[in-house]
Amino acid sequence: MSLFESDKSAERFPVSLITGFLGSGKTTLLNRVLRDDAMKDSAVIINEYGEVGLDHLLVERVDGEVAVLASGCICCTIRSDLEETLRTLLVRRDRSEVPPFRRILVETTGLADPAPIVQLLLNNPLVSHFLRLDTVVTTVDAVNASHQLDRQYEAVKQVALADRLLITKRDLVNNIDALELRLNRLNPGARIESVMHGEIDPAQLFGAGLIDPEKKTVDVRRWLNEQAFAGSCEAAHEHGHHGHDASIDSFMLAFDQPLDWMAVSQWLARLRSTRGEDLLRVKGILNLRGEPTPVVVHGVHHVFHPPVALAQWPDADRRSRIVFITRGLGRQEVLALWQAGRAAA
Repeated sequence: MSLFESDKSAERFPVSLITGFLGSGKTTLLNRVLRDDAMKDSAVIINEYGEVGLDHLLVERVDGEVAVLASGCICCTIRSDLEETLRTLLVRRDRSEVPPFRRILVETTGLADPAPIVQLLLNNPLVSHFLRLDTVVTTVDAVNASHQLDRQYEAVKQVALADRLLITKRDLVNNIDALELRLNRLNPGARIESVMHGEIDPAQLFGAGLIDPEKKTVDVRRWLNEQAFAGSCEAAHEHGHHGHDASIDSFMLAFDQPLDWMAVSQWLARLRSTRGEDLLRVKGILNLRGEPTPVVVHGVHHVFHPPVALAQWPDADRRSRIVFITRGLGRQEVLALWQAGRAAA
């Protein structure tokens, strides 16, 4: 019997976060996505201080706070805090006070740090029992991104935490090769695409979580984006750095032999206690001694989701693999903490 809770992600509502710096096209993207037939059973939460509202899509107010969009989706604003808004929305769905929905999209303000929202979904039992983090989407303004990434750490962090990076305003820039290279250096695990006026198939945009809810299957390689980390990430850093980029590092550690959970737990605890602010995102699948199936870990800064055991190994690869996106914290320092812990054991 496993010591860990079994994974119930497929039973929880997926929540996708849409972030991006000021004027990068988040609302344009949302407007387009919500018109897609595949997204009719969505709820969207927007910050009331957002740059542009979705009012032109509203056809009916439910109670002054929740509105039904022309597409059939429902929309509400964050009146107090996100946790309360999410819980209220779920209660009202259960009571049939709002149209049923199967997913939630959250749009942040342009200056928002996405980490607290990710942490809420990972480790707040009042929320994570019902909801799961699906995808972090970050819009990147092709015209202004270089300037923003040089001067605004919020823009850098939005890129570093993303599962999907969407380059907007592509038609206004002749060449985006340098921008794509820079984004890949900041976050080699994110898929990068260019979009025009928010035109993108939602099926290509969302669904970056570990569990595919439609197929009820596990896709570890997609979740970790292992292909992006197949080679040494340091190679991507040889091209030089810009502004805040110099402090961001991304790498994957792989272990061929099964690991001891106590050693792993203590290692991650030391990382969180000593360098938690510099752990931008950690995702891993572990082969642990005594566990018949893989155990998944996922964290942002000091906050980690309770480790869960998958129902089975998704393929023949039994290696433990952990992806780190860090600030001022390199591969060698992370490995040194691991080795120090093993030596002390």
